[in-house]
Amino acid sequence: MIDINESVMQFVLAFIVVGPFLGAAAALLPAPPGLKGKSPEQAVLRHGVTVTGAVLIAAIVLALGFDHDQPSKMQASTDISWIPALDVRIHLGVDGISLPLLVLTALLTFLCALYSYFKMPAGPTPKAFVALLLVLESGTLASFAVLDLLLFFLAFEMVLIPMYFLIARWGGEGRAEAAWKFILYTLLGSVVMLLGLLLIGIKAGTFDMVALATDNGRSLTASVQVIAVLAIGIGLAVKTPMWPLHSWLPDAHTAAPTVGSVLLAGVLLKMGTYGFVRILLPIAPDGFADFAPYLAAFAVVGIIYGSLACLALAKQGAKGDLKRLIAYSSVGHMGFVLLGIATMTPTGVNGALFANIAHGLITGLLFFLVGALKDRTGTTDLDALAEQTGAALYGKAPRLGGLLAFAAVASLGLPGLAGFWGEMLALFGAFEPAAGLSRPAFLTFMAIGAFGTLLTAAYLLVVVRRVCMGVAPQDVPKLADVQTYEFAAWTPLVALTVVAGLWPKALLGLTDPAVQQLLAGGTR
Repeated sequence: MIDINESVMQFVLAFIVVGPFLGAAAALLPAPPGLKGKSPEQAVLRHGVTVTGAVLIAAIVLALGFDHDQPSKMQASTDISWIPALDVRIHLGVDGISLPLLVLTALLTFLCALYSYFKMPAGPTPKAFVALLLVLESGTLASFAVLDLLLFFLAFEMVLIPMYFLIARWGGEGRAEAAWKFILYTLLGSVVMLLGLLLIGIKAGTFDMVALATDNGRSLTASVQVIAVLAIGIGLAVKTPMWPLHSWLPDAHTAAPTVGSVLLAGVLLKMGTYGFVRILLPIAPDGFADFAPYLAAFAVVGIIYGSLACLALAKQGAKGDLKRLIAYSSVGHMGFVLLGIATMTPTGVNGALFANIAHGLITGLLFFLVGALKDRTGTTDLDALAEQTGAALYGKAPRLGGLLAFAAVASLGLPGLAGFWGEMLALFGAFEPAAGLSRPAFLTFMAIGAFGTLLTAAYLLVVVRRVCMGVAPQDVPKLADVQTYEFAAWTPLVALTVVAGLWPKALLGLTDPAVQQLLAGGTR
């Protein structure tokens, strides 16, 4: 930890939240204040790299100045009255739960901006693209930093419009339908969620998340908690996405441009699971306990369903799309996150938070790699890829093939890499759920989830075999291997996947004290 004045920390957190939004407005000016380039298009893309880079540096400064001896304490807090009549406040803060998500969001957005500078997706003007990317970043960061229920809802909704346009204007085949499906599903879920948030605020007399978490549901009757958990949970489950509310996700991922898929999987899905941990667990614990077994059941069905869908897509001759396959894999991986949360134990919730970060790193890398394959071959269809590469990516582009294999084994949960710890801790949490939850039921869920890990390994190894491990005929041309800009964009994800796998304490040391206090009755 570096000793940084609290007022400086407050400014840094405020800049992290507001800076990208101001950068988005600047990107639309006639002469954006980015670094000068050979053309206006290049200048605005450099502006995007500059702003996201500044936000990433600020996030690193925030992490370095964070008091790691007190990760359960809200730090860099700002609390200003905004709408006195409703007691709505501009309340910002960060603890050991939200800090890793802030850094992950800043990192992935910067890497996407850097990648787009060299490989801008086909579509309208880069000005609009950069502005939407920055608005998306601002909304996502705000979701993890605000501590007022209504502000959380506004930030939660703020990301929908930019993601809709990124899919609809810069996406691939079927983008219009996929974008509409995305916006309709998430908006309908959010309307229900807003009703639940208003119910809590009105009945408790405050929208402040810290005060509500400290109260730990004592000011809410059992029926209010049950209704609030149901309403808010539906909105969060759509964004997560939880089976069977997931059907918008495969289409959105398949149609989205590469950076859209990276951000959708890497950070937007985390907003839903973060809401479960930050809002429902501490604010309505009794209501959440009533629904926890059902949440766990939906979670393990999602694990099996996602894995079987991926196996079906990976089969020879199934005309499976690799982007769609990875999208379905997210349904399974987020199922482990939901299972960990449903256990209502420190072990399970820590596993869920760890799996969140691991999924962002690994699936972000996978979507980058699939985008690179599509740029080189013009397709993400597995049969077509096998034909164009001779099913021998190792031989035609060895570094690209090696990275794809690395990301696949990280995704299947190989010990020593980031994907292992979150899933293992979620299963351990299900082995010994919180008091009051049915242990036989959760032991059953644990067994089903463990079987899902075997299915995950099966489909990912099939993909590696089909794409990477053949013997290419001589007439199959070489593919361009990893380029310098790709190496720059992907190396941090590879390195962090290894570091998190070998040194899980770095992340668990942040989350565990905050989770322990949250489950015991809120945050300070």
